Amino acid sequence: MEFEQLHVLGMMSGTSLDGLDMALCKFIPHSTDDKYQVEVLYTETVPYDSKWLQKLNGGFYLEPQKLEELNIEYGHYLSEQILIFKKKCPYPIHLIGSHGHTIFHRPQEAYTLQIGDGKTIRDESGIPTVCNFRAQDVKLGGQGAPLVPIGDELIYSEFDFCLNLGGFANLSWKHENNRLACDIGPCNMLLNTLSGLLNKPYDTDGNLAKSGNVILTLLEKWNSIPFYSAPFPKSLGREWYHKHFDDDLKSTTNVRDALRTSVEHISDQIAAIIKNLSNEEPQKLFITGGGAYNRFLIETLQKKLPPQVQIVIPDATQINFKEAIIFAFLAYLRIQNKNNVLASVTGAQMDHCSGDVYGVW
Repeated sequence: MEFEQLHVLGMMSGTSLDGLDMALCKFIPHSTDDKYQVEVLYTETVPYDSKWLQKLNGGFYLEPQKLEELNIEYGHYLSEQILIFKKKCPYPIHLIGSHGHTIFHRPQEAYTLQIGDGKTIRDESGIPTVCNFRAQDVKLGGQGAPLVPIGDELIYSEFDFCLNLGGFANLSWKHENNRLACDIGPCNMLLNTLSGLLNKPYDTDGNLAKSGNVILTLLEKWNSIPFYSAPFPKSLGREWYHKHFDDDLKSTTNVRDALRTSVEHISDQIAAIIKNLSNEEPQKLFITGGGAYNRFLIETLQKKLPPQVQIVIPDATQINFKEAIIFAFLAYLRIQNKNNVLASVTGAQMDHCSGDVYGVW
């Protein structure tokens, strides 16, 4: 089969734990350059039930044997979801690109772990599977993240900046002939945790935050976290988030004020980076991820950006599934032995082709 005819299922489970995103895609190479067009064929988000929320949240604290058991168990779960998806989807699935779910991400200590055993997925779904995209980059001295910018470079290159507002906020941009990127700071992980204190899964349109007041001492404390002034490349994991935010969240007495302060903090950090990178020409900022639906966050960010930077909010498919789309793309590149991780983004020794492949290709 020609690579252009492949239907690749991308699967993404993010730090915000709002569910498993699944996107079946077809990638069409441009005839005039090295870029690609994506055709999204079918999508679905599977919310995690309370059992899986507890298991994935608790994975960080498990002993090695129990963690390996969870790795296999989550592989079974992913296989089940693939088979359900396959029954609903009117298109065949030829290849799977599975990000898994991150339990540890400590590139400074040379390791990262995403669970969801690839062999289990391959054996139970019957579909060749690519997974474990981050580990090789860490072994090559990189951050193992962000990985999405290869898609920003080859699929979404019409935009000057690509911002994902997921559990963490991360940004990629073009600098001279290189694609650069970084994790910025917390986003939905922080906002959804606070919303949960009011028994809400998220803050619809940011209305709760909008009704609160900024806690200046807390905003100053958060804006002074050393990571924000660290040089590129840099990436974040749940460990960093828990260290810097857990105590403040536990002592919160006014959730609306804490939400308002969080929106100011998130938008401050995003705007600071874009201000340093922008020029006087008109520029487009492409925003995806669940945070793109937070109207108050987007309005607050727009006020802090340079006037020449225009925010572009795409359709719901791109907002909800861009990361799943790009993990499908990473798998698509991997089976062709094409580089799918950029050293300019992660700080690795070189561009490379990453991902463990299960199944004959």
